[in-house]
Amino acid sequence: MTDKTSPPIWAIGDVQGCSDALRRLLSHTEIRKDRDARFWFAGDIINRGPDSLGALRQVMALGDRAVTILGNHDLHLLGVSTGVRKKSKSDTLDDILDAPDAAELLDWLRRQPMAHLEHGHLLVHAGLAPQWDVPLAMAQARELESMLRAPDWRESLSRLFGNEPARWSSDLKGDDRRRFSINAMTRMRMCHPDGTLNFSHKGSPTDDPGELVPWFEVPGRKATGVTIVFGHWSTLGLMLRPNLIALDTGCVWGRKLTAVRLHDRAVVQVDA
Repeated sequence: MTDKTSPPIWAIGDVQGCSDALRRLLSHTEIRKDRDARFWFAGDIINRGPDSLGALRQVMALGDRAVTILGNHDLHLLGVSTGVRKKSKSDTLDDILDAPDAAELLDWLRRQPMAHLEHGHLLVHAGLAPQWDVPLAMAQARELESMLRAPDWRESLSRLFGNEPARWSSDLKGDDRRRFSINAMTRMRMCHPDGTLNFSHKGSPTDDPGELVPWFEVPGRKATGVTIVFGHWSTLGLMLRPNLIALDTGCVWGRKLTAVRLHDRAVVQVDA
C-alpha cells in the first residue's frame, strides 16, 4: 500500500479530451497541497471531448510525475493515424493528427504502458481478465508494450482489433493471445460467469445484465491480492472497494472528472 512516507499518488479517471476539467482538477486546493504529488492516469486521455490535443499536452507536461496507461481511445487514435481504423463521427482527434508535432505526440503515446504495478496497486484501463493472476497480467502487458514500441508496430497493431477470441486460454498464441489481452485490458466490462468477455453490455451492472456479471465479480477471479485501479466504465461511476478503485465518472458526458489519493482514498472531483 502507498503511505505518507512516499510522494502521494492521485489516480485520475478518463479525461477524454476535457482539458479544462483536467486543468481545474490539477489546480484544486486539495491536490495542490501535495506539492510532490504524482499522478496516475487511467487511460483514454483523448477523444470525444472538446480539446484532445490540450489534454494530451497537459499530461505530457507532467513528465516523470505522471504514469499514463493506454486505453481503447488511445489505441484507436494510433489505429486511425496508421489507416488501420476509420474515424467515427464522434471522434475529436483531428487536432492531434493535424498538429505540427503529430509524429512526436503519437510516438510518445505508443510508448506508454498498458498496465502499471506499484505499492500494491495495479493501474489498468478496463480491468484484468478473471483468469489472470498479477504476474500473468503484467506479462501480457509487457508483451503488448514491446509490440507497440517495435519498428513494425503499425503492422502488428492492424491485427489486434476485433472481438475474438473472447475467452482466455493458456493455449492462445501470437495475435490471438495479444488480441484477447488488449481487449481485456482496454475494453472489458461485463463477463459471462465462465469469464468469457462480453462487449455488448455497456450500461451499469444493474441494467438487466441477465447472466452477465462485472469482470471483478466473476467467480474464482485470480488477481485478488492487489488493488486494481481502473477507468473505462462511466456507467459504473466512482467505486471504492478494498481491492478496487473505479474512476470513470463520465466527464465527457457532462458529469465529473475524479481523482482519488491512493494512500487514504481522499476524493476530489470537478464538474465537467
